[in-house]
Amino acid sequence: MNDTLIDDYILRHIDPEPERLHRLWRATQLHLLYPRMASGHLQGRLLVMLTRMIRPQRILELGTFSGYSALCLAEGMPDGCELDTIEVNDEQEDFTRPWLDESPWAGRIHLHIGDALDIVPRLRQQYDLIYIDADKRHYADYYRLVLPHLTAGGYIVADNTLWDGHVVDPQHQHDAQTQGIIAFNDLVAQDTQVEKVILPLRDGLTLIRKK
Repeated sequence: MNDTLIDDYILRHIDPEPERLHRLWRATQLHLLYPRMASGHLQGRLLVMLTRMIRPQRILELGTFSGYSALCLAEGMPDGCELDTIEVNDEQEDFTRPWLDESPWAGRIHLHIGDALDIVPRLRQQYDLIYIDADKRHYADYYRLVLPHLTAGGYIVADNTLWDGHVVDPQHQHDAQTQGIIAFNDLVAQDTQVEKVILPLRDGLTLIRKK
């Protein structure tokens, strides 16, 4: 089966990508290194729907990058919900901040520049939805960091948890990023505090619910 044909078929049969996000996607492809890190149309629509289903009062995102996923999370936010999004790369801010500040949710999206391991404890917030899409080497650290800040019944959504199939390919398990993802997957699988399921969407998306 042709994966490209399937991907095209899926995109023709889901909600269209909003014009604002399409422009951001194009700008990301043109101006940023590693543009594949942006969530894109399919995953973006899923983030909107998950957010609407969960109806969080506060969202935390680790790994803002171009702001695509932050805007999708914001699109699904109920009234009164706010989003803290953290980006470690300070050189990213000049590109990303205008896209957030010029969006309809500008006053409810709070961009923090720095290391999430330092910033999250300082925020002193509880979250109903946490999206992890940052440095793969530290996924297990992020999980341990954010779980105490997740409300009972709240959700963590972790991206890239199949890591292009490297998690099951011994020839590609020696780099630090793959090892980080494997450590995270093993940690979550063994954690009885949560329910979890991995979706084989794009590069793997794990949904985690705190009991």
